[in-house]
Amino acid sequence: MYSETEDVIRALAENAESVCRAYLPAGRREGSYWIVGDLQNNPGRSLFVRLTGPATGPGAAGKFTDGATGEHGDLLDIIRERTGISRFPDLLTEARAHLGRPQPVLPDAPVPKKAKAPGSTPAAAAWLFAASVPVAGTLADTYLRSRGLTQGGVMSALRFHPKCWHRDEGQTRSLPRPALIAAVTDGAGALQGVHRTWLAPDGQGKARVETQRRAMGHLLGNAVRLTPHDDILVVGEGIETMLSLVEAMPGLPVWAALSSGHLGAVLLPEGLQRLYIAIDRDPAGRGAAERLSARATEVGIAVRVLEPRLGDFNDDLRATGKDALRQHLAVQIGPEDQQRLLG
Repeated sequence: MYSETEDVIRALAENAESVCRAYLPAGRREGSYWIVGDLQNNPGRSLFVRLTGPATGPGAAGKFTDGATGEHGDLLDIIRERTGISRFPDLLTEARAHLGRPQPVLPDAPVPKKAKAPGSTPAAAAWLFAASVPVAGTLADTYLRSRGLTQGGVMSALRFHPKCWHRDEGQTRSLPRPALIAAVTDGAGALQGVHRTWLAPDGQGKARVETQRRAMGHLLGNAVRLTPHDDILVVGEGIETMLSLVEAMPGLPVWAALSSGHLGAVLLPEGLQRLYIAIDRDPAGRGAAERLSARATEVGIAVRVLEPRLGDFNDDLRATGKDALRQHLAVQIGPEDQQRLLG
């Protein structure tokens, strides 16, 4: 039976190098592979896209693997990551456009009574964030507190949406689920995207779905600015990780970059003198810290790395408590910032 999706994926695989040049231009071809740093199009050699091979099965053309993170998928996944498109029909539209295929002709539809939100763009992100409510007293607050995090309710970058649409890969319909919504902003403070974490109905953990987190909008170079910065800044990956540092050291200026790839590419503010990079204890986290550290050092910013005892700082917080985490951080803070950050 004919499947347009399978046909589009097959056509993308037949034109794998063209897709890579368009969506991962920082990479280059080496033999039968396109090699680049990661799905965020950072320079490097971690992610491999097979350019030749059979249409399906082992060694198929168009398949990728990131050696640092273990991520894998096909060319549609690459297009989705690079464009921020979350709706599958819109993703197929983007793929058809790249392949130069005509879009399907749809029957005329009645004008909807209510205008729909825009697609996966900064405008759509702003619409979703505006439709959300403050965290305090919501299921998002319950979720954060279940992870030992008490400060989320006072942070303007975080909000809650009781019925945020969710659809896993392969599903035909979306379902409304409660979600923690985080604003992704640029250096001027303009909202460029949002990050969604879908929650369990009682708030005690994440939703039991395949895809528990998803971002929309323009993320590259931007971050979730949880607290204001001055000449000192702490940047890490996850929202929960960075909130854990605030629990241990209230008033700490922290940003969440949302992933290792985005951590390595985050744009640092002017006037920054010292940068602390809060890593996750895995190869991807260390690699991202190295990339960001090199960029910061080039422009004269002093860099220190904050390393957890366990997998990340939220693991530390939940395992040992905020006082022990504070003591662990104290020995990693530079002497010039001891009094200022630790009190």
